[in-house]
Amino acid sequence: MGTADIIDGKAFAAGLRERIGSAVTELKAKYGEVPGLAVVLVGEDPASQVYVRNKGKQTLESGMASFEHKLDASTSEESLLKLIAELNADRAVDGILVQLPLPAHIDSQKVLDAIDPEKDVDGFHVVNAGRLATGGDALVPCTPLGCLLLLRDRLGDLSGKHAVVVGRSNIVGKPMAALLLRESCTVTVTHSRTADLPGECRRADILVAAVGRPEMVKGDWIKPGATVIDVGINRVDAPEKGDGKTKLVGDVDFASASKVAGAITPVPGGVGPMTIACLLRNTVEAACRRRGWAMPEL
Repeated sequence: MGTADIIDGKAFAAGLRERIGSAVTELKAKYGEVPGLAVVLVGEDPASQVYVRNKGKQTLESGMASFEHKLDASTSEESLLKLIAELNADRAVDGILVQLPLPAHIDSQKVLDAIDPEKDVDGFHVVNAGRLATGGDALVPCTPLGCLLLLRDRLGDLSGKHAVVVGRSNIVGKPMAALLLRESCTVTVTHSRTADLPGECRRADILVAAVGRPEMVKGDWIKPGATVIDVGINRVDAPEKGDGKTKLVGDVDFASASKVAGAITPVPGGVGPMTIACLLRNTVEAACRRRGWAMPEL
């Protein structure tokens, strides 16, 4: 048994952010303006606050304009929709991201559908989902895009490879499958109801786990030499660290999988850092499309 190469998402994301920074400098020199990202946070969810802070910080570090809107948990759906309409109309805003989850009294789907598809840098709008599914030009959800960039970096041409996606969510599973089809992979989408899930996984040259169950995918589910992308971020008890301590683990049992796979993403430090980097990339792309600018090479 060998030991898998570790796919370092943190290092790749840092390189991508550097390229984005150079692209923004280039756009500013050429057109006198920079892309702008608006992030909307409703309520006090601690994890969401950290995400929003990181997004704002990295947006500014890359030379873009950052617009943060922090609203009370009691904000009405009507007020939130009014703010989105204003951001849709604001020329300085190229990307709009509404941090999920939203408070229970607000219909998340209604809010996401209200975002102008050309500013939908999360890629969740039904128009972008439809464009991606039909092979059109879409803004793509950030996490699957990050996975694809890591796969291309690792494997080069993905054409003809058998890819298995574990999970069928609208945020990761479905767009991931569509992206892999676009790369000419043969794609199998599996989920909790799949008969013989381990057997399906063993057929994969590329295995993407995005099911939200801690360490579900075991080493003996993996084809020797396969490339494993672990999208899961699960917080579990870590008694070995002391009472009440926790740790982050993925959807793949890293200890056993890393003995069989050819390459694997760790958790943390794999797919996670790619998500914000791809959000910035999508913002540059949205700005170039909307403003008729030439898209820099990223």
